[in-house]
Amino acid sequence: MSFTWHRTAGFWLALLLTGVGTGFATAALTEILKLTQHALWGGPGLDLLQGAARAPHWMHMAALTGAGVVTGLGQLLLTRLSSGNSIDISAAIWFHAGRLPKLRTLASATLSVIIVGMGTALGREGAPKQAGAVLGNQAADWLRLTDQERRLLVACGAGAGMAAAYSVPLGGALFALEVLRGVLALRYVLPAVVTSLAATVISRALMGTPPTYVIPAYPDSTSILAWALLAGPLVGLASVLFVRLVARADRHKPRGWLRVVVPVGTLAILGAVSIPFPQLLGNGRDVAELALTGDLAAPLLLALLGLRPAATLLCLGSGAPGGLFTPTLATGALLGGVLGLPWMLVWPGVPPGMFALLGATALVAATTQGPISATVLMMEMTGYARAAVLPMLVMVAAATLMARSVEFRSIYDARLTDAEVAARQRARAHPEEGVAGAS
Repeated sequence: MSFTWHRTAGFWLALLLTGVGTGFATAALTEILKLTQHALWGGPGLDLLQGAARAPHWMHMAALTGAGVVTGLGQLLLTRLSSGNSIDISAAIWFHAGRLPKLRTLASATLSVIIVGMGTALGREGAPKQAGAVLGNQAADWLRLTDQERRLLVACGAGAGMAAAYSVPLGGALFALEVLRGVLALRYVLPAVVTSLAATVISRALMGTPPTYVIPAYPDSTSILAWALLAGPLVGLASVLFVRLVARADRHKPRGWLRVVVPVGTLAILGAVSIPFPQLLGNGRDVAELALTGDLAAPLLLALLGLRPAATLLCLGSGAPGGLFTPTLATGALLGGVLGLPWMLVWPGVPPGMFALLGATALVAATTQGPISATVLMMEMTGYARAAVLPMLVMVAAATLMARSVEFRSIYDARLTDAEVAARQRARAHPEEGVAGAS
C-alpha cells in the first residue's frame, strides 16, 4: 500500500494539532510535577535534591511510602476505570496500528508525574510521551487517517512529548523516527520535525527555555578520544546488562492484589536508603548534572553507580509507571565518571565531567539503539555545538555496535516478547506496512 500523506491536508492538520496539544499537555504535566515536588520536598523548580538533602529522615520514609500507596491505588483505579489493557507506545505503533487506550494512558501519565514528584527513581519524560501518543491517536480518529498515517502520527506525538519536556525539537523528532518508528527516511523527517517544533514552541512559551544541563565547554583532546575508543565497548556491554535487567523487572511486575501491596514496601525501602543517599530520588537529573560538571567525589560516584540504577529497577519492578530516559542518562554519566577515574591517573588532563558526558551519551545511544537521536539530544540538552562531538560520536558508535552485537532489544522493547521483537526487526524493511497481522 502506498503512503500518500504528502497529498493529505488532513494529515498535516493532525500533525499541528498533535504538536500544539502535546506542548500544552507537557506544560500541564510539568506543573503537576512541580507542585507535587514542592509540596513534599520544597526546593526551586525541578531541583529535588536540594529539598531531599535538607528534609528530615521521617519525610523520606513518609514521602516514598506514600508514593507506594499512590502507585498501588492508582494501578487499581486504572484497571477499574478502563476496560482496555495497558499498551506500550512501541507495541502500539508496531502491533496495533498506533491505537492506545486513551483514558488509561493519560491517567497513567498523570500518575507517573505525581509519583516522580514524590521521589520515585523514574523519568518524567514518560508522561509527555504518553500524552503526545494519545493526542496523535485521537487526531487520527478525528480526521480518519489511514493506519500508516496513524503509526507515524503516534510516533511523532511521542517524540514531540520528549521535545517539549526537554526543549529539544530536533532530538525529539529524531527520537520519534529512529527509536520509536524504527526508520530514518527522508519522507518521515518533515512530519516529525513539524510536530516536535510545534510542541516545543508551546512548551517554551509556557515554561521558558532554561537548558536542561548547565555544564562547562569542555575542550577536545587526544586523551579523551583514546579513552572513548577503549571505554565505548565497555559501556555497550553495560547497556546490554541494563536492558536485560529492565526487561526482567518489567516481566516480574506484581499482578493481582500484589499491585497494591508491593509498591508500598518496595518504595519504603527506597525511602530508607535515600536518607544517606538523597541522590537516589527523582528522575536523576540532579545527580546527572553533578556528574556532568565533575562535582561528585570518587567514593560517592562509585556508590551511586550501583545504587542509582538499582533504585530505578526497584521502582520499575514494583509496578510504578515512569520513563527511563533520564535515569539511563544519569546511570551513563555515573558509569563514564567511574571509567574515567583510572584514566586520569594514566593520562591526566581531562576534566572529570567530560567522561560523564560521553558516558551518558553512549549509554543512552546503546540502550535505545538510537545513536543519532541520542547524540543530538545530548547536544541540545547541554548546549553543545561542536565541542566534544568527535569523541562523542566515536564512543556512541563503539557502544552501540557492541550492544547490537550482543542484544537486539532496547529498553523500549522490554515489554515485547522475543517473537515480537523479531517481527519488528523484519518489519523495519517495510515500515509503511507495519507488522503483518497487526490490527
